[in-house]
Amino acid sequence: MVKISDLKKGDIVNINGMPHILEDLSISTPSARGANSLYRMRFRNPVTKQKYDNTYKGDDQLPDVSFERRPAQFSYKEHGLYVFTDLEDYSEVRIAEDMMEDQKNYLTDGMEDIFVLSTEDRVLGIELPPVVELDVVETGPSIKGASATARTKPATLSTGLIVQVPEYLSNGERVRVDTRTGRFLGRA
Repeated sequence: MVKISDLKKGDIVNINGMPHILEDLSISTPSARGANSLYRMRFRNPVTKQKYDNTYKGDDQLPDVSFERRPAQFSYKEHGLYVFTDLEDYSEVRIAEDMMEDQKNYLTDGMEDIFVLSTEDRVLGIELPPVVELDVVETGPSIKGASATARTKPATLSTGLIVQVPEYLSNGERVRVDTRTGRFLGRA
């Protein structure tokens, strides 16, 4: 059993006998004396893709799922499948595009530091590194004299991901992006 207050985004728990991945988490602390913190959580079943929203108290517990976490490298995309190479036994792991919904915009050819999550010979999904480096492909012109704290503008990155970047960035620059939030972190 795992305590609700110990869960973080990407953790896998057992809900109604099925594995669920924690996608979103928000904590609210009521101001009343003695009140427990409330954890609003959104889980997704990696098999059926159904969402499950619920609110828990910090002391509540959920059964955890035993799963395997194996290092992998992204190889290529083919016919709606993302192909990863297991770095321990060099076997190929194929994951359907619909399972890669939010993660596909961070993948680049040859990318490492990825983990494939599986249980009972069934792939649950992948775990991306917390930060990736991507190239700016298209953005508005840079403004001379713009500072780091100035306004932002949208930029399309090499994978198709669109993020807000400072006005001083221009096409061809390499940036760091947080894979958990999708936010610009800085130049690479």
